[in-house]
Amino acid sequence: MGWGEFIVAFGVFFLSHSVPVRPSVRAHLVDRLGQRGFTLAYSVLSLAVLGWVIAAAGRAPFVPVWGWATWQPHVTLTLMLAVCLILGLAIGRPNPFSFGGARNHLFDPERPGLVRITRHPMLLALALWAFGHMIPNGDLAHVILFGSFAGFAVLGRVLIDRRKRREMGAEWLRLDKAVRAQGPSPARPLVAVLRLTLGVALFMLLLGAHPYVFGVAPLG
Repeated sequence: MGWGEFIVAFGVFFLSHSVPVRPSVRAHLVDRLGQRGFTLAYSVLSLAVLGWVIAAAGRAPFVPVWGWATWQPHVTLTLMLAVCLILGLAIGRPNPFSFGGARNHLFDPERPGLVRITRHPMLLALALWAFGHMIPNGDLAHVILFGSFAGFAVLGRVLIDRRKRREMGAEWLRLDKAVRAQGPSPARPLVAVLRLTLGVALFMLLLGAHPYVFGVAPLG
């Protein structure tokens, strides 16, 4: 099919991640769908377009950039375990500094959890996922795909910080200072252990589902 599908899918991906979150568009959609409805619709759209652009990269012409080596899958597996642990610790937790936080009004800067290490754990997970998958996929389409995701995650940190500081004003500075004053201990140790366990379970689930969903067995 040439490069046409990949280019179109790539363009749709970035439009779907930039247009709906513009303040005016987001406010209109939230009014129509409600906050939960918007979050659900945006999540479904994001996953569907992500699946399409990954599949389109696999169907694009194969242009090698670097070769495959036996050590590469081990790096990917290690980084993916880190990604799953980050997701286990971050999903569903209050985080007023970034996007996607749940019940942000309940955020306690004295118990920041993973936010003590990074204000944007979801973007960190995205960057690690992209970098980990780019290493063993050294053809041009996948390098463009995963390299762009990694760049999107890095740039997103700057853009979200800028937007949140503008929206929250002095409250952003107060919370950031309070979070930085805390030690690196988890917010609630038992909850952290449970979330890490769920992260490991997610990792095992992805290992098992990967051959059926993406046609590639991570363990060979």
